[in-house]
Amino acid sequence: MIDLDERRPVKAPDSAWLRDLAAQLNRARATPSLVVILGVVFAILGAAIISLAGALPPIPRALLMLFAAAAIGGRAVCNLLNGMVMAPANKIDGAAPIWAALADRLSDALLLAGAGYMLFGLGWRIGPSLGWIAAVLAVTTAYVRELGRGIGLPADFTGPLGKLQRMAALAVGCLLTAVEPIWNGSGQMMLVVMALMVVGTGWTIGRRVRILATAVRAREP
Repeated sequence: MIDLDERRPVKAPDSAWLRDLAAQLNRARATPSLVVILGVVFAILGAAIISLAGALPPIPRALLMLFAAAAIGGRAVCNLLNGMVMAPANKIDGAAPIWAALADRLSDALLLAGAGYMLFGLGWRIGPSLGWIAAVLAVTTAYVRELGRGIGLPADFTGPLGKLQRMAALAVGCLLTAVEPIWNGSGQMMLVVMALMVVGTGWTIGRRVRILATAVRAREP
């Protein structure tokens, strides 16, 4: 079984409605895997909305980007609920951390690639490349962390752009794109967000690799 203590240390906000929702899920005997699946559904919905928005006129595009930001928020809520539902001893599913890790990688890739295709629909030919580069880099951050765990080191969640920060940045990009019609913008805000995403995620990988290499050297006789 994967050590649950090695999962990302996420502190759930002190929110009454979130605690109530988690309690209802626990009373309904909802499994962590079910919450993970719901998070993937939100990610797929968000990715589809974002990618389609680029082909629409400004006002419908703005409305869709608001829905996309909400879908990204739904995914974030599911990530928080997953830990809260998994917490009770009788809810721990030995395979749940595996599904959660795979779902996170899939969700990251879908949402970031979707943002790239949205940019392409607005005339930015570099959009798909930015989206897929960001998606590959996002998966690589987790891969570097697992490299460390594979040789017995603690899980490294060094930033600046981990999963939570990437999704927050993408949600902000969606909200900024939604208000672009005010100044006749056409994807410039999301283009900047995605470029920063690539740079920031690359920086994150570099920091994690450096920390990993230092730790490995320190263990050498």
